[in-house]
Parts: sequence; C-alpha cells; structure tokens
Amino acid sequence: MVMTAYAELPIPLWEDEYGAIRIAKTRVTLDVIIAAYQHGDTPHEINKGYPTLTLADIYAVLAFYLNNRERVHAYLRERDVQSDLIYGETEVNRPDKFDLRVRPGKGILH
Repeated sequence: MVMTAYAELPIPLWEDEYGAIRIAKTRVTLDVIIAAYQHGDTPHEINKGYPTLTLADIYAVLAFYLNNRERVHAYLRERDVQSDLIYGETEVNRPDKFDLRVRPGKGILH
C-alpha cells in the first residue's frame, strides 16, 4: 500500500528554562550531538555514547540540523557567546585565588 499523504514527523527537541535545546525527554543538548556529528561520529556511535537517546531521535535531530544548518549554527554561536559571558562573570566575581604553597603562619614553602 502506498501512502498518499505523509504526516510531518515531530522533531524531538525542547528548550529548557535556561534556553538550552535538549533532545527528546533527556538532558542531552543539541550542542553535544552536533559536536559529535561534526567530529565524525555516526548516529550509531552517538547512540553508544548517549544511550538515553533513541537512534530514531538522533537521526531526526541530524536531519533537522542538515535542513537548518544556518539556524542551528546561529543557535550554537549564541550559546558560545552566553557561555563566554557566564565564564567572564565567574572569573570577575571569583574570590582571589589562594596559593596552595602558603600555609597559615608558615609563609611560602620552597
């Protein structure tokens, strides 16, 4: 029997409260899967590394990526900018580093 109409398949992506796009009902982010794919991992290898994802979900996400490269790359760039800002704020607001070689009342070890 030939299907006369194709139902659009849902893309298993959701956005968490921090703006990270995650896959299916897992905490695995889109960033991680795209990085693994760009590194040369196959969907089966990605599935071995992230067994909470189904192979079907991985293929669906990669199909979405391949059909929406500009959109996904813009999202990834924005995530990098946000990450850099958070890292920068952490460094600025971090208490002074302490020297592990210094013991209270003992001075600097040589």
